[in-house]
Amino acid sequence: MNSWLAKRPKVAWALYDWANSAFATTVLAGFFPAFFRQFWSLGADPTEATFRLGLANGAAGFLMAVMAPLLGAIADRGGHRVRFVVGWSLLGIAATTALYFVGQGQWVLAAALFTLGTLGFNGGVVFYDALLVDVAKPAEYDRVSAMGYSFGYLGGGLLFALNVLMVVNPAWFGLANAAAAVQVSFLTVAAWWLVFMLPLALHVKEQPGTGGEGGLRANFAQLRSTLRFVLSHRQMLTFLIAYWLYIDGVNTIVKMAVDYGMALGFKTDQLLAALLLTQFVAFPAALVFGRIGERHGARAGVLIGLAVYTGVTCWAYVLKTPGEFFAVAVAVGLVQGGVQSLSRSFFGRLVPEGRSAEFFGFFNMVGKFGTVLGPILMGTVALLTGDPRSSILSLVLLFGVGALLLQRVRDPLSQSAGDKP
Repeated sequence: MNSWLAKRPKVAWALYDWANSAFATTVLAGFFPAFFRQFWSLGADPTEATFRLGLANGAAGFLMAVMAPLLGAIADRGGHRVRFVVGWSLLGIAATTALYFVGQGQWVLAAALFTLGTLGFNGGVVFYDALLVDVAKPAEYDRVSAMGYSFGYLGGGLLFALNVLMVVNPAWFGLANAAAAVQVSFLTVAAWWLVFMLPLALHVKEQPGTGGEGGLRANFAQLRSTLRFVLSHRQMLTFLIAYWLYIDGVNTIVKMAVDYGMALGFKTDQLLAALLLTQFVAFPAALVFGRIGERHGARAGVLIGLAVYTGVTCWAYVLKTPGEFFAVAVAVGLVQGGVQSLSRSFFGRLVPEGRSAEFFGFFNMVGKFGTVLGPILMGTVALLTGDPRSSILSLVLLFGVGALLLQRVRDPLSQSAGDKP
């Protein structure tokens, strides 16, 4: 198998998405928020538990958003992108493993480990994204990026399905209760992440760095150069602003869907089932969007996805039954991976050769800040109207303005050699 993967670095690269998506599904979206409230913050006021979890999420997101561009500059100069993927992943794996040992009521330790785990997850993604340009040619970016996302949805969904089964029927696995099953699920995530990270670590070869380590001053100088490039190149700047707006809408739907469903009175098990359904629908759909990108361009694929998101948002405003909620989950699954993967491949074509990690640091920084406007818009509209249904419509603004700006960015793959963005 090792020799087979050595000849297929694209597959070895995509398997990392299969690996780390277990953290995204089981820990980030699935079990940690509820377990933090019900086990580690037992006895605390619900609003206080929410505040504690918000601090942990905010700290991890802010730290990575600030660090990502500088880390990218360091990795590009030294040519250490694979090492950085492994290093950040090991931090996340160690923190996730340690969650198993955190006792009831120890919310401070749980929050600290969650912050470290999220940092490890996000840090690995910065350099994993940057390695796209090492394993694929520009004409292959759409298909290979989509393959990564599809692997992630399938791998993360499979382990999450197993973990849900463990929690629902702990006795089947020799576990005392649901709480023990959740704790063991953290160990399964760490093991899954470690095992499926190995193909990338062993078989992905990166391009040489841009010029030695250079010290901290040289790396900051490289970062300033990157910022000047972004600000002076209208195409890249316009894309990043468009991406910030529409990915904020995408991320808000991901993070607020369960809360929105609960506000409408749907049961928790129905919402978890809808989350699982989204994962498995997104697996083949991401591959289809990769083909759309190859045939019609990444920008066209993203715009199709944003049109569907706009329709889904309007549909969510009027939905009344769990069946409709499941239908919305299917619709989201059909386009979520496509919008994410084609955005990554589109940006990859805008990046100057040899500086992928540095520029993908900016790309991921924008993504980390891309969960700010949506929740604020939803919260403000809900407060002014007193209606949670009205709040969801505010996201149409993010999708609409993002799409309008994206239409102003040329697809580099369709440009002549002399017409660079």
